[in-house]
Amino acid sequence: METALILLAVLLAGALLAWPKVFRNPLWRATVTPLASIIGSGFLILGPVLNAEYGAWAPAVMAALCALAWAFGAAIRANIASIEAAAARPRAALALERTSQWVLAFAYAIAVAYYLNLFGAFAVELTPWNGELTARLVTSGVFLVILATGWLKGFSALERMEQVAVGLKLAIIAGLLTGLAWAFAADATGEGLYLNPVTIRGPEALFLAFGLLVTVQGFETSRYLGEEYSARQRIRSMRLAQALSTLIYLVYIGLFSYLFAPHVAQVDEAAIIGMMRQVALILPPLLVVAALAAQFSAAVADTSGAGGLVEELTGGRIGPRAAYAVLVAAGLVLTWWLDVFVIITWASRAFALYYALQAAIAAVEARRAGQRGWMMAWGALCLLGLAITALGTPVE
Repeated sequence: METALILLAVLLAGALLAWPKVFRNPLWRATVTPLASIIGSGFLILGPVLNAEYGAWAPAVMAALCALAWAFGAAIRANIASIEAAAARPRAALALERTSQWVLAFAYAIAVAYYLNLFGAFAVELTPWNGELTARLVTSGVFLVILATGWLKGFSALERMEQVAVGLKLAIIAGLLTGLAWAFAADATGEGLYLNPVTIRGPEALFLAFGLLVTVQGFETSRYLGEEYSARQRIRSMRLAQALSTLIYLVYIGLFSYLFAPHVAQVDEAAIIGMMRQVALILPPLLVVAALAAQFSAAVADTSGAGGLVEELTGGRIGPRAAYAVLVAAGLVLTWWLDVFVIITWASRAFALYYALQAAIAAVEARRAGQRGWMMAWGALCLLGLAITALGTPVE
């Protein structure tokens, strides 16, 4: 019965997302890009990490992460609106904007390493060759495939897979939530749920949460869709993407956090696969498919985005091909030098710095508009972003 319900949920969600009225809806199409980025790799690692470190308080930490992401998203939405409304922008805002774009290009480079290291881990998880060495070899191979494709033919062929991959991933997440809800109901009326203890406290708990910011990152992509969508559409779609992702994350962590005994599995990048075997045998292979689709599509999108951004920032002096080569070289170094949780923290710091700069831009624009209250609010958010940049720590 449980397997049948999970498969039914996957099929129904997939059919809904493929329905022409949804698939072709302009608001939904504008929402898919940020939503796909927000609910990506982070979805796969957050459950085991939050459960192991924060125990029964994991849903509260998840809510705090989503609230923080919403605040940074609000700053970016304010910038989208101010750019649309202003004939000329303050010089300070323009300088901060250019700096933030360089930081974003750097963040993309780290994020691609993060995505593809998770790709490698999930690719070998259910094979006889499961291990750190083989996972890194797979990751390195995919880096080289992406580089060869970008260098020789561009990314158009790979990018066509992105929208299909997004629909597949969201459909499988619907199945995962269905399976967790079934297991939660069964345990609540049977053997009982677990209230796991907190294993991390004080400043360390806060700094670890800072290090997980990248797992709810991705909403900023709406900021750079101006050629396809109006400012109003981008603001609405970003709000919708963040609202839907917050709902999904809170339901997911709210169910996940009370189903597993303390230390039920070693916390690594693919820990969720082993944990989901206890819920339903159909879930591990489904999650591997979702993981591979999510990581590959996100890596392609960020590689392409970083290449285009560097070309724009250098006035064409550094072309996309050279940027791809630098990005892949950096990714290979990160892959063989650091474990995935350290890469996650570095990516969180890079994106936190980008968000801090976007909050600073919003503060400058608010000052120009005479909005003292908003200026102070965005300034405080900028300082928080800088604190996350400095203090975020990896899962040990």
